[in-house]
Amino acid sequence: MEAADDARVSNEGVPPQNQDLTLIHTSVAAFLSDYGWYLLFLGVGVYLLIQHLSKKRSGGNESQSASAVNQDPASVARRQEAVEVSRQRMQEELNARAEEFKEKQKRLEEEKRRQKIEMWESMKEGKSFKGNARVAQNTEEASSSTVLKPKTDQRLRNSGYNPLSGDGGGTCSWRPGRRGPSAGG
Repeated sequence: MEAADDARVSNEGVPPQNQDLTLIHTSVAAFLSDYGWYLLFLGVGVYLLIQHLSKKRSGGNESQSASAVNQDPASVARRQEAVEVSRQRMQEELNARAEEFKEKQKRLEEEKRRQKIEMWESMKEGKSFKGNARVAQNTEEASSSTVLKPKTDQRLRNSGYNPLSGDGGGTCSWRPGRRGPSAGG
């Protein structure tokens, strides 16, 4: 018994040790239940960030150096010459279009100036310019093609239609809108 008493005395000075890990298990389970999703998303984000940075660091240097080594100077010079030729061709086309536009603008300005001169001369003589322009257009149309007479609607002329009288309008009469809620839905 003395040995048992000695063991008790020696055990009393030493703090008790937990032989099973239930305390750690419960605390870890509580932490994961509270912050588990946050830890999962954080882990996935860190993984993706590391992958992106490793691709950027290793892939960028290799592709640039490989492309510079694989291209010979003759092909680069030919490609630059082709680009320069296409730029010159496009510039020439643009210049040609600009010249055409300038010529068209000059013609329009000259036409406007000529019309103003004609209008001024006709106003000096006391004539109406618009009347002269209409006569000139009619003579040009008659000389270039046959003049078609506009069709007149004999029905309206013979029926005694008068829009100011309010009757005889046929299907063009005004009706008030429906009362009540709108149909829809």
